[in-house]
Amino acid sequence: MRLAILLIIFSLSLFAEKPKLLLLKTYKEQNISGWVMSEKLDGIRAYWNGKNLISRGGKIIHAPKWFTKNYPPFEIDGELWSKRGDFENISSIVRDKTPSPKWHEIKHYIFEVPHAKGGLFERLAKVKPYENNIIKIIPQIFLKDKRELKQFLTTIEKKGGEGVVVRDPKALYIEKRTNKALKVKTFLDKECTIIAHNRGYGKYKNSIGSVTCRMDNNITFKIGSGFSDKERKNPPAIGSLITFKYKEFTRYGKPRFPVFLRVRATK
Repeated sequence: MRLAILLIIFSLSLFAEKPKLLLLKTYKEQNISGWVMSEKLDGIRAYWNGKNLISRGGKIIHAPKWFTKNYPPFEIDGELWSKRGDFENISSIVRDKTPSPKWHEIKHYIFEVPHAKGGLFERLAKVKPYENNIIKIIPQIFLKDKRELKQFLTTIEKKGGEGVVVRDPKALYIEKRTNKALKVKTFLDKECTIIAHNRGYGKYKNSIGSVTCRMDNNITFKIGSGFSDKERKNPPAIGSLITFKYKEFTRYGKPRFPVFLRVRATK
């Protein structure tokens, strides 16, 4: 009985209420004149609920006490980040249940103050007094048109950045995916062979959730996005050669952010 109680307490210490977050839609050449843009940081999403840092999935992030010592008593949302191209290092630091001295490499870059009143700049102004060597507000740059956006995206990607976020600065905060906040990226594409179908869960319980693919170098990975509902119910056959898009490769040779595009052929 004592062991069971300890396990329950330990489990509760790892999870918090899953935050309802503002999420990005994908930019599709719509009018963004008068909006603002910022670099999309390739880190770990971290939501401060006033007491704990929480991951997008609702897990408590075990940051050192010194890291959150001067955090505000209200909610802030942002990215735990160190530098470009450092995702795997950031992930290992942030996901460790026993915080290490490597947390000194991490800063919390804030892009939102959930449930605060007013437009984006009014909301961010609320956290301005708390900005320090850990809490940083992500700069928001006004843009004139799509041409300026593409120039900014090119500059960020040449520096090794993940992409750009564009937002309507007048929009009020909303805790769901919105067309007032968009992600802009340039992806690469490649081919792979489907070697397995993986069962879906939730809304996809009667269809596939993902497929397992193998590239020519024998590295395998899963693709879970990019499929229509029709394709999930009737997925490309095992043995099919498909094209997927991705951002880059990890140091283990796996594609990051793979998305299904189309069937090419059947082997």
